[in-house]
Amino acid sequence: MIDVRLLRTDLDATLAAMSRRGRPELLDQLRAAAKLDGRLRDITAERDAARAHVNELSKQVGERRRTGDTAGADELMAQSRTLGEHEQHLDGEHTAVAAELRDLLLVIPNLPHPEAPDGVSEEDNVVVHGPFGLPDGEFPEHQRVPHWETGAALGILDNERAVKISGSMFTMTRGLGATMGRALCQLALDRNADAFEEIRPPSLVTTATLTASGQLPKFADDAFAVERDDLWAIPTAEVPLTSIYGAEILDEEELPKRLMAFTPSYRREAGSAGKDTRGMLRAHEFDKVEILAIAMPEQGPALLDELLARAEGLIAELGLPYRTIEICTGDFGQSHHRTLDVEVYSPGTDSWLEVSSVSWFSDYQGRRANIRFRRRGQKGTEIAHTLNGSAVAVPRVWAAILENYRQPDGSVVVPEALRPYMRGAECIERPA
Repeated sequence: MIDVRLLRTDLDATLAAMSRRGRPELLDQLRAAAKLDGRLRDITAERDAARAHVNELSKQVGERRRTGDTAGADELMAQSRTLGEHEQHLDGEHTAVAAELRDLLLVIPNLPHPEAPDGVSEEDNVVVHGPFGLPDGEFPEHQRVPHWETGAALGILDNERAVKISGSMFTMTRGLGATMGRALCQLALDRNADAFEEIRPPSLVTTATLTASGQLPKFADDAFAVERDDLWAIPTAEVPLTSIYGAEILDEEELPKRLMAFTPSYRREAGSAGKDTRGMLRAHEFDKVEILAIAMPEQGPALLDELLARAEGLIAELGLPYRTIEICTGDFGQSHHRTLDVEVYSPGTDSWLEVSSVSWFSDYQGRRANIRFRRRGQKGTEIAHTLNGSAVAVPRVWAAILENYRQPDGSVVVPEALRPYMRGAECIERPA
């Protein structure tokens, strides 16, 4: 969440920064939060003054009793009881207002980075790298076949049976298709093992954990809930990785923390109405390798560049045509401070598909998760910054490989980078 102190010290600048998101209701929420914060501080001051007065009266009661002034002591005791009841009332009001303020801050999104491009929708996103790897002329017709047709013909994509097993928007790969999905994840883990610690976190997390990364309360409708146990299926490994150091204080020497994880991801895709859900383009469950950093604020820019370079490098190594766009303020996610997406070109659908999102969240997630660090030789602590990126998300990369590597006879050549993980297979051919 944003730092409530910004509402006290520079409300106008905070409103101006939030206005770049293009949603007037957010400014009303900021003003409401500022008013609640002011009220909370007034209640705190009055409650603390009452508490101090009660303590002083208690001392005076003791003194009166020692001097034998029983009547005076009783009078002061009556005053103390009245004041104590008022203090309890203020304490209850403090708890209620504090909860109301926190609930409001939890739904207010992060402030955009000053260098994030302004805009109102995805149409205003800016291409910053590429496109790379596009042919000089048109794609040949044999690559213009959508991956769901090629996958079905090769017997490596069986969504019909996936739907029979689990319902709509579930997918199932088979044979070398399943092998290639796993190979993509192993490749991503290997390419980032030089700097990132591999973690295998739980796939089910608590409400507090999902709240810490920004998914709750705003995106509750898009998450799978295990209501009986108050657990949630993770939409991305970013969620558990962010909370590994929640409520902890790290030393400056430990930062940045670099973590990576290969996990399934679960999304209800509640907002997918009208969007293309064919094949592997949008699914309730998919595999992904996530890379994440916990850092000091000044380490953020370099880490953002590094995470992006690693995401781009993997796509380039796979030989897929790609470009990188910077997300404009009007297309930001809830927690984003600055975000860049890597997109691959899909000749089968004649579209660009997002395959990686690399984001810097400033201290927004760190404050929610209470991740702090202490600088060497200094007292006090600061809120840590978090960054994350998709090293690889299997479905759309898998789909792009089927289309870009499709041969005239309908077979699919396996990219060289994946062959060490494919049990010797260099080409996926139609079953005999």
